[in-house]
Amino acid sequence: MKLFRLFALGLLLVSTAAGCTKPQPPALPLMEPTFFASENPKTLREWGMVQVSDGALVLSERVVSYDLTTPLFTDYAQKLRTIWMPAGVSADYNPDDALTFPVGTVITKTFFYQTDKKGQVLQKADQTQIHKGDGLNLDHVRMIETRLLIHRADGWTALTYLWNDTQTEATLHRIGESVPLTLVRENGTYEAFNYIVPNVTQCAACHATNVATRAIQPIGPKARLLNRDFTFANENANQLTRLVAMGYLKGLPERDQLPLQVSWIDTKASTDERARAYLDVNCGHCHTPQGPAGTSGLYLDASATHSKTTGVCKLPVAAGAGTGNLRFDIVPGKSGESIFPFRMDSTNPAIMMPEIGRSTKHNEGIALIRFWIDAMEGSCQ
Repeated sequence: MKLFRLFALGLLLVSTAAGCTKPQPPALPLMEPTFFASENPKTLREWGMVQVSDGALVLSERVVSYDLTTPLFTDYAQKLRTIWMPAGVSADYNPDDALTFPVGTVITKTFFYQTDKKGQVLQKADQTQIHKGDGLNLDHVRMIETRLLIHRADGWTALTYLWNDTQTEATLHRIGESVPLTLVRENGTYEAFNYIVPNVTQCAACHATNVATRAIQPIGPKARLLNRDFTFANENANQLTRLVAMGYLKGLPERDQLPLQVSWIDTKASTDERARAYLDVNCGHCHTPQGPAGTSGLYLDASATHSKTTGVCKLPVAAGAGTGNLRFDIVPGKSGESIFPFRMDSTNPAIMMPEIGRSTKHNEGIALIRFWIDAMEGSCQ
């Protein structure tokens, strides 16, 4: 009888333990946004700009999210972009380049994917499921990294924070990282690839847009890319006028005088406008007269207008594998004979363009550029 009672007691303890939920650690209090003039905190949370709380990535007070009409392609990653400035300062309007941000500005960009039940990342995200207010609902989200641009007294500093497997914190990571992922494309096929988190040198490769100064600077938040409506947590508003209302921007001209660049997926716009917008964002920060690819003589930023410098019937400066034995960057009416789509359609480091920032092919972008070239009239005879 005694043995039976001990056995019954043991079963009761086991069943009770099995039915209990493991206690969760108490949520950490939210940090206030902080500008570090020289120190590089070990964790992203210490900055207080974006942080995890109650199953969501939340934005702190006066941290404003924004989006671009045409974003840079990064292996189909979704991006949550934010801007924060200390009280009493604001950015100056610039009609052509990025807004002129004051010292103290912190810009963040969190790279993430929506995931399926198996944890595989999706090519296309359902925006209604992944967003929570201005932040992210982390139930079906895999965050990879958060990049910071900090405007300090001696210039801009770029830092990268890598998210842990539990999606609770991101830590400073300077040496780069290769993150193996499986991409589920829209057609249902699976593609294994390595998402590359950049090291410090690679950050400068894109953000040091002037080879003479080699100074890092923002490249995305330009007026022509911000001039669009965006749905914030409680309103839909033009992003530039909202920045003015927050005290984050001054010198904005009248609405009809603002530059406007079409979205590369806007089927109401012309094919030429869409293709030029795509090339401006994905290639134009390097392919300018003062940029890292300036010696190529191929200019793809929004200000470039001459057909030869934008690639039409232009001979490449350097030969080799990158040309695919093709003669011209663009041959009107013949995308199959043009170097542009050949390099975009490759993941070989010796061939592909852009040279960094992707490990997969952007099929939709390639299709647009091919269609654009095939619709061109003329020849290179």
